[in-house]
Amino acid sequence: MKFLIQLVFILLFITSCNNSKKNDQDEVANAADSNQTQKTNTTVNFPIYDYEGIEPLLNKADGKTYIVNFWATWCKPCIEELPFLEKVYAEQKSNGVELVLVSLDMPTMWEKRLVPFVKKNDLKGKVVILDDPNMNEWIPKIDEDWGGGIPATLIYNSNKRTFFERGFTYNELNEELNKFLN
Repeated sequence: MKFLIQLVFILLFITSCNNSKKNDQDEVANAADSNQTQKTNTTVNFPIYDYEGIEPLLNKADGKTYIVNFWATWCKPCIEELPFLEKVYAEQKSNGVELVLVSLDMPTMWEKRLVPFVKKNDLKGKVVILDDPNMNEWIPKIDEDWGGGIPATLIYNSNKRTFFERGFTYNELNEELNKFLN
């Protein structure tokens, strides 16, 4: 009899833990659903978007050529290529080239890492933050072959679109960009 009572208590405990875990998962899912489009954060002066909010930046047809770079401050290859992106942007801005730097840094890093990094390096490209936990949904929307690795760069204009899941040197970036400008 004592064994049976212990078994009932164990089963009740397991059941209540599973219900609690399910409720926690439901709360996370509901919070994610309510985080649509642009978000605000008073300590970060960059637009914060979910995928739906950032999608228009990936599909402009205004006669300009866009370099959209996905990066993070914790990604060494990303940091190594940023000076090349900035230099090409400075040289080609007058030719209708725009640079959008999409930070994939985690929210805990925005204020203490991202903001100081952008200031210290005087980045001139438009910095935006992509804060969308549904990576498995938005990564293939950007490029169906993208495995999610960074750095990654989308170069596009109204006539052409090419995605690169790798870093660039200055010469490599210029070579690819010239295919859009000529």
